[in-house]
Amino acid sequence: MSATGATVGRSKMARALPCGAGRLPVRVEPERPFSSVGAMVLRSALILVAVATLTLNGAPTMAQPAGRITGLGGVFFKSKDPKALSAWYRDVLGLDVASWGGAILRYDAPGHPPMAVWSPFSTTSSEMAGSTREFMINFAVDDMDAFLARLTAKGVTILKREQDATGSFAWILDPDGTKIEFWQPK
Repeated sequence: MSATGATVGRSKMARALPCGAGRLPVRVEPERPFSSVGAMVLRSALILVAVATLTLNGAPTMAQPAGRITGLGGVFFKSKDPKALSAWYRDVLGLDVASWGGAILRYDAPGHPPMAVWSPFSTTSSEMAGSTREFMINFAVDDMDAFLARLTAKGVTILKREQDATGSFAWILDPDGTKIEFWQPK
């Protein structure tokens, strides 16, 4: 590890925290496509950087110009059977699905992490292996063991579980073939 970055697989993640800037820019320069482990390490590093920045600095201290993105406003996608998929998310995952077919997930819910991560992966990444979709949804959970026990009791196959410095993770597929990642933050 050098003063300017940490080696992640064969990629360097350079980072710098300008004194008092209140934000942490991250630059990733891949020399070759990430392996699944490399993608996991990168995701973990990005989450740690975001959590550390929020913990150490709170809200950004510098004034931000108008006309910027302030957060994730929603996830919208197509389904062959939206009503059946909404019912599955309600009945199996426990989302409070409203009559309009979607759910509102509040940032101020008890135990919810203070951020959402946006992170594109290379088309050669194995991070979404098993999925028939081009995206993955990550849901934060409060108790991974209890949550997965509930899913298993409902017949859901748990694809994989693991832990890293940011918490516990598990993956499943929804009825449309979308890979879902569950995260219990540390």
